[in-house]
Amino acid sequence: MKVLVQRALNASVTVEGEVVGAIDHGQLVLVGIEKGDTEVDVQRLADKLLKYRMFSDDDGKMNLNVQQANGGVLLVSQFTLAADTKKGLRPGFSTAAIPAEGERLFNEFVEKVRAQHSKVETGRFGADMKVALINDGPVTFMLE
Repeated sequence: MKVLVQRALNASVTVEGEVVGAIDHGQLVLVGIEKGDTEVDVQRLADKLLKYRMFSDDDGKMNLNVQQANGGVLLVSQFTLAADTKKGLRPGFSTAAIPAEGERLFNEFVEKVRAQHSKVETGRFGADMKVALINDGPVTFMLE
């Protein structure tokens, strides 16, 4: 399981012209589910995501997590994060979870994050999504 988290001034997801999820200040989180990922991985990354200190304190140091910064979390499924890019010039997706398992684990991830944080929005699993972001910093981290 891979989670690409970006500190955002604002972010949104649009599907077929409709905004389905949006946050102001907070985290845009792209979630890639891989074969072999389990509920243990989901819980571990949900906890880490919410505790990850990537927001500045009064001294300008990254000492605050999204909850302490009173930020929102926008979760977006993105199976391309699970791509194998080691060889050649075209990504391979044999390492990605099958769609049904990816959707199940993504939905569980959303539930785990929502259980600990009230400001959570999502994209739409499997949809052609248009993601807009103003990255703050830019600050971007890959959590695995």
